[in-house]
Amino acid sequence: MQSAVPSHTGVAHSAKSLQESIPGKALLVVAASLFVAACAHVSIPLPFTPVPITLQTFAVILIGMLLGPAAGFVTMVLYLAQGAAGLPVFSPHGPAGVPHLLGPTGGFLFSYPLAAAVAGWVVRRTNMVRSRFALAILAGVLASVVVFALGAGWLAQVAHLSAASVWHLAVAPFLPGDAIKITAAASIFSSLQRWTRN
Repeated sequence: MQSAVPSHTGVAHSAKSLQESIPGKALLVVAASLFVAACAHVSIPLPFTPVPITLQTFAVILIGMLLGPAAGFVTMVLYLAQGAAGLPVFSPHGPAGVPHLLGPTGGFLFSYPLAAAVAGWVVRRTNMVRSRFALAILAGVLASVVVFALGAGWLAQVAHLSAASVWHLAVAPFLPGDAIKITAAASIFSSLQRWTRN
């Protein structure tokens, strides 16, 4: 007699089937964009910089790794479109809509599609690292480089700041937190990978 409780393998197969169908992909992309929005609202403003601490980069990296480069990119474009339309998906510490995208943190937001694509590409196309966790760490680090490069570069242009100033305002204070977020995203990704393969 078979158990009425879905097996571990059955759940994993159902999740894979959802990712492979067009309606399933669309549902995952929308749900993932809402997850980024929820993480954006976990936000702590800092008195010395216009850039708040949020969980957005954690969400971007994790979604990129889980959904892959194409779906991760599309998810972040949808997220930016939702914000541009005036939906409350960005950090609450700033204006809504297009002014938020054009403000001092706009570069961070515009980096998200590329960062998610980089994270997704690395975990699917790189064979240099055998450990899934180490590979996910590498993916997170490279995605974060994209986020910081575009975010800090944008802030430097908008606020007319020197490289040293923008380093202290938009990069250095966030490195410890980003290390934690990358590690958390890598842990979740590698755990899910082991779970679906067992």
